[in-house]
Amino acid sequence: MDRYAVHTEAAPAPVAAYSQAVRKGPILQVAGQVGIDPATGEVAPGGVAEQTRQVFANLRAVLQAGGAGLGDVVMMRAYLTTPDDFAEFNAVYNDVVVSPYPARTTVYVGLPAGLLVEIDALAVPG
Repeated sequence: MDRYAVHTEAAPAPVAAYSQAVRKGPILQVAGQVGIDPATGEVAPGGVAEQTRQVFANLRAVLQAGGAGLGDVVMMRAYLTTPDDFAEFNAVYNDVVVSPYPARTTVYVGLPAGLLVEIDALAVPG
C-alpha cells in the first residue's frame, strides 16, 4: 500500500518538516490546520469564530486534495488556547459539521501568538 503526501495551495503551507496530509490506502490524516488565510498568509481577522471558519476552509481544501470531504472525517481533534472560547468555537463547529458527527477531542494548549484554534482530522474516503 503506497503512502504519499497531500498538498494544496488552497491551504497554508507547512512551516516545518511535515505534510498538510498523508494518505495511505483508505486513510487520510490531515495535519493540524490553523486560521491562516493561504491567500494572504495572515491570521483571519476577528476572534475564535472567524479563525474557526478559516480552519474549516483549510481543512476542506486539504481533504479535497486528498480525495475526501468533511463527511469522510471519523475523528477530529480541536486545540483551543482558552476554555473561554469553547462556546463560540462550538457554535461554528455545529454550523459546519453535520450528523453523523465524527468523534472529537477538544484540549486547551498554547498555540503560536495570535492563533486561537487548531484542528486536525482523520478521514476514511469512500
